[in-house]
Amino acid sequence: MKETYWKYSLIILIIGLGILLFRQAQPFMNGILGGFTLYLLLRNPTHWLQQKMNGSLAVWLVTLGTTLFILIPLSLFSWAVIRQLSGLHFDTQSIIEPTKQVIAIIKERTGYDLFSEQTLSFVVAQASSIGQSVMSGVSDFVINLCVAIMLLFFMLSGGRAMEHYISTVLPFREENKREVLDKVQLIVRSNAIGIPLLAIIQGVISLGGYLLSGAPNPVLAAMLTAFASIIPIIGTTIIWVPISIYFLLMGDWVHALILLAYGGLIVAQSDNLIRFILQKKMANIHPLITIFGVVAGLPIFGFMGIIFGPLIVSLFLLFVEMFRKEYLLNE
Repeated sequence: MKETYWKYSLIILIIGLGILLFRQAQPFMNGILGGFTLYLLLRNPTHWLQQKMNGSLAVWLVTLGTTLFILIPLSLFSWAVIRQLSGLHFDTQSIIEPTKQVIAIIKERTGYDLFSEQTLSFVVAQASSIGQSVMSGVSDFVINLCVAIMLLFFMLSGGRAMEHYISTVLPFREENKREVLDKVQLIVRSNAIGIPLLAIIQGVISLGGYLLSGAPNPVLAAMLTAFASIIPIIGTTIIWVPISIYFLLMGDWVHALILLAYGGLIVAQSDNLIRFILQKKMANIHPLITIFGVVAGLPIFGFMGIIFGPLIVSLFLLFVEMFRKEYLLNE
């Protein structure tokens, strides 16, 4: 009885402290998961480099190289996009008149006044909260970047011991342990490589449409489209549809129809096709797993949910299949 009591008391303590630590670590979750993702991408090159030189020196070189040539350039690129967005200028007078006409039509047809005091108060409040979110997001990004670099260094230093420890803790048979670890590495690697690759391809494809339609600042619009391709289902439409609406408000129907046709027939369809091909080639994952995984992962993990959300769904299905093989088929 004492051993049983100690056993289950220890399990309760582990679960309770684990939940507490997870809740406290949530502000740094993107950094933690980012460091883990970088570790899975760099573990094999680091092991190879450690065979050629001193192990500690190899870890330092990989960490510094990743920071200088990957993380810092990506950070500067993101900051440049934000600066471009903050410096955008539109012909506000030419937009106001068509917008007023649209608002008048909406009020006439529905009776809803978009210029009401409640609506304007809501818009002002949202604009203020968006500004605060952007500023806090920048500071969180810097903190999580430091967490990712620090975690990457320590994981590369003790990676083999860490993997062995995790393998001994997993409650599976040896062949199932290998399958779980391989699945984790395959999905994380495929998403970490496939998602940026898809974003670059979508950015290049959409650039053609923005140049063809004469969109304002087409390069910036293509960059935003590349970022938007990460979002499941709606994806790139949140960029080229508003630009098409902008053309409509300006009275430029020709360019609006060109961009709508290009976005609907080329950008949207190529997004689905390229996403399907990359997922099949790199990890053989059904697109629905990725969609549901991203939707479920973003609220839990934040931005890194685009990588670890599909992983959770895939592991869930893998565990169900293990249970079926182990306990249902043998009865």
